[in-house]
Order: sequence, then structure tokens, then C-alpha cells
Amino acid sequence: MDIQTYGVYLTDDGSHSIISEQFKESYHSRHGALKESLHVFINAGLKALDKKETINILEVGLGTGLNAWLTMLENKTLHKTIHFTGIEPYPISKEMAESLNYPTVAEKTDTTECFLKIHKEDWETPITFDDNFTLTKSKTTLEDFSSDQKFDLVYFDAFAPNAQPELWTEAIFQKIFDIMAPGGIMVTYCAKGTVKRGLKGIGFTVETLEGPPGKREMTRAVKPA
Repeated sequence: MDIQTYGVYLTDDGSHSIISEQFKESYHSRHGALKESLHVFINAGLKALDKKETINILEVGLGTGLNAWLTMLENKTLHKTIHFTGIEPYPISKEMAESLNYPTVAEKTDTTECFLKIHKEDWETPITFDDNFTLTKSKTTLEDFSSDQKFDLVYFDAFAPNAQPELWTEAIFQKIFDIMAPGGIMVTYCAKGTVKRGLKGIGFTVETLEGPPGKREMTRAVKPA
């Protein structure tokens, strides 16, 4: 799986995102990469599991590493034990990661090396950031991914259904359902009716939540306990 060619650009909140030349899609909302990630994945996802002390997270689309980095930062306050697994078949280059401005825009420049560590460390090997946060990067597709672990939280951050339709099917949602723990949560920026109906058809309880800037709605799906 070759590394693709990308282009970095500024979103409306001053944080960077990337345009994928392969998929002709942005990695984040043009209205604000940082704001979108905080709204969809941290506030609607991670913070919804406030009663759990140990959280296994799966991210479909590690991408720029923004969601993993924000999760690590938020955990400085939450003090959970988090095991984070990120799937990414098309990783960005280390040089491109170094050009991204998330620590500066978030006023967390003291965590710059932690952010870059996400991209510099080896794949398929647990990476320890502190006593409470480990990350394992898996360079594979969701279709080929397998794990004995049951996930409490899934960040479903694939490219949009028009760009990656193969990742928004009932077969994929069934796979996600099967590897989630009872009571587990899946969050995604996408709120298409076909996506929500597909999730409901698998057995998820589906919530339509207020979306991030520039987007009216987002989706949270819960596996019955």
C-alpha cells in the first residue's frame, strides 16, 4: 500500500487538514478540523463514557493523528486507562506530519513531540505515551482488520460515503458491531439517512446529534448492553 500524495491547507478555525488526491476528499471539515474532531469524537464520543475507567478505542481512519492526539490530551483530565487502535492503510509521511499545526493552534506546543510520535513510531507495535495511554497503529484496511479485543468506543472517520462507499455498508457495520463491547459507542460525522438506517438494521440504537460547525447533524450509535 503506497503512501499517497496529499496537499495541506488551512481550515476555517486556523487548523490544518489535508486533501487526498486519491479520494478527492478532505480529511476534515473545511469549517474547522480541530473544532470538528473535538465536537464529534471527544465531546460526543469519549466524554460519553465517563463511567468507564478502562476504554478500548478503535479509530477507522487514523489519518493525521488528530483524533488520537486529542484523545491523549483529554485523558490528562479524565485519567482513564486508554488503549487506542488506529487503522490506516494510507499513512501520511513523517514530513507531512511535521508540517501540521495542531499543537500550535490548540496552544499545546509542549505536546508537539507527542503528536509527532504518533507518526514516527513503528506500526503493529503498542506505543506507550504515558501510564494511561497506549496507541497501536495498524496499516491495513477495515475489511482486513481483525482483533480479539472488544472496543468500547469507535471513531468512524472514514472518507465520506461517496468517496469510500465500501466502508459504509451493512456488512461493515456488522463487523463493527461484532467487535464492540456491549454498551459500546460508535461516533461519526456522517448523518446520511442510508447510514443511520443501515446502523439500525444491524441492531444499533441510533442518535442524531447536533453537528460540528458547518454541519447540521452527526450520528452516534450505541450497541445494546
